[in-house]
Amino acid sequence: MQTRSTLQPLAVADRRRLGAVRGVFTDIDDTLTTHGRVEADTYAALERLRRAGLLVVPITGRPAGWCDLIARTWPIDAVVGENGAFYFRYDAAAKRMVRGYVDDAATRREKRAKLDAIGDEILAAVPGAAISADQPYREADLAIDFCEDVAPLPPTDIECIAAVFRQHGATAKISSIHVNGWFGAYDKLTMTRRLMAEQFGVDLDLACGDYVFAGDSPNDAPMFGFFPLSVGVANVVALADKCEALPSFVTTEPYGAGFAELAARLIEARS
Repeated sequence: MQTRSTLQPLAVADRRRLGAVRGVFTDIDDTLTTHGRVEADTYAALERLRRAGLLVVPITGRPAGWCDLIARTWPIDAVVGENGAFYFRYDAAAKRMVRGYVDDAATRREKRAKLDAIGDEILAAVPGAAISADQPYREADLAIDFCEDVAPLPPTDIECIAAVFRQHGATAKISSIHVNGWFGAYDKLTMTRRLMAEQFGVDLDLACGDYVFAGDSPNDAPMFGFFPLSVGVANVVALADKCEALPSFVTTEPYGAGFAELAARLIEARS
């Protein structure tokens, strides 16, 4: 396993391997965004990747409501949301959204009621924590804000939030802004596998070396550990000690500029 001290710069990645890449999976928050915004250069990098013939799929903890908009309007091929609860792919020719969920609607409603009760418990136990502002647009998980729209909480409080989820049998994952909790064994990787098989006819277990994943935080660890060509934007270093698996390479630049750096390397390698 990679350690913080052995993270390699993206500059040393083999050009031939980068040139053979068929697609890019990427986290959104603090990977595509810079202080909460997708800047012009980063958005343009997504467009350049698609024009170069690469598949582009954001893999995010953000909610279904956001993912519907992202799938319809961004220069991407599909999106995996709520840390693997679903995928959305917009079929522009048919003017139809294709959706794949882990759970059916009735099961999601049952789990929602349980998560709402856990949320009340967390807010009582951790002063300063808040239900995330995007929670009304979520279908499968509960997001607790520890720094996006609230004053940053200390690491002990963040771990306490995760512990309350786990005490109730829920999965808890820490991103750069939220603790997300849900019932089920899925994660970003399991739904990415399903998306690729169902919508693009790709067995990722056989083709993992043909794709790159870019991320920045502990909830990206399953993806970092699975893809041989995993890349962390530079800000991942600050959270490296909390990641169960680390990326193979790290960009020079942080946040969205780091993603644009990766995109430029991939496109240059194809020329």
